[in-house]
Amino acid sequence: MRESDNTDPDTLDPDDEKAAPHPRGRRRYVLDQQAGFLLRKAQQRHLSIFSAHMLEGLTAQQFATLSKLLEAGPTSQNALGRLTAMDNSTINGVVKRLFQRGLVDKTQSPDDNRMHLVGLTVEGERVTKRVLPLGQEITRLTLAPLSDSEQATLVRLLRKIS
Repeated sequence: MRESDNTDPDTLDPDDEKAAPHPRGRRRYVLDQQAGFLLRKAQQRHLSIFSAHMLEGLTAQQFATLSKLLEAGPTSQNALGRLTAMDNSTINGVVKRLFQRGLVDKTQSPDDNRMHLVGLTVEGERVTKRVLPLGQEITRLTLAPLSDSEQATLVRLLRKIS
């Protein structure tokens, strides 16, 4: 008997439109069909590719921070967290570790004596420029199972939901 021929609602093929509904009139919950679950699996795949190809022992968050600093220039830590989609405690830890490695420094803001700006050191700029092409290759590898059109659609849809 094929899976979709079975009348047990817990074993129905979730893609079978002719399948009997859940006994309480709802479609049954199939984890493998949920957006959050699929996004997490895609993220795990991406991070696996990232860790296999990134140099300098950089984490994905450290890479994001360095690349954003190269793009934006010295930035307050709070703004840097927003620009890299990290909460305050995460960006604080990332900046602390990058500072300890000599890749970023902190300087007083010329506009506000209470604020410090995080910026790349000379070494941080060198490392960032060295690893940026790796970031592009990691993205290419992450999206490799998709056609060019599918890649563009995925990126567009991810921007829309984020």
